[in-house]
Amino acid sequence: MRTTLTAVYRMTEALGALCLALVGVMTLSQVIGRLFDFQVASADEMAGYFMAASGFLLLGPSLNNGVHIRVGILVERLHGGPRRLLEIVCLGAALFFVGYLAWYWAVVAWDSFDLGEMSQGLLAIPLWIPQATMEFGLIVLTIALIDNLAAVLAGGEAAYNTAGPATEG
Repeated sequence: MRTTLTAVYRMTEALGALCLALVGVMTLSQVIGRLFDFQVASADEMAGYFMAASGFLLLGPSLNNGVHIRVGILVERLHGGPRRLLEIVCLGAALFFVGYLAWYWAVVAWDSFDLGEMSQGLLAIPLWIPQATMEFGLIVLTIALIDNLAAVLAGGEAAYNTAGPATEG
């Protein structure tokens, strides 16, 4: 199971990185287009979709790598049982809210698919496609929260606590 979860997190991380690179490609195409007097149709719209996809796809891997912004002022001051209990409460609350958001967004994406909603830009894109990438990211974040909650409930450490310190700069 751990091998499968690790593969899912890495695949999602790679897809998120690819989408972020595509934002750069779309932006660069617009810059080059201005130099040579042509316009890439809907490049700004596509860059927005890729940016949203990247942000959502990277949520789960970011949690596990310990790079989410977390307020640990209280949790880091506690030790032993009280810390574990507070961490369980926080992970449970996050799981509830993210799980609800994942369920709700699945409904939104399904409705867009069912109704045949299209984007309003020059390039008509079915809206369920960018919504599905966001939904996939939310599902992976939900799985990562379940994974971390299960680890803490079993008496172990959450992945974000064992990932090592994030470096800046």
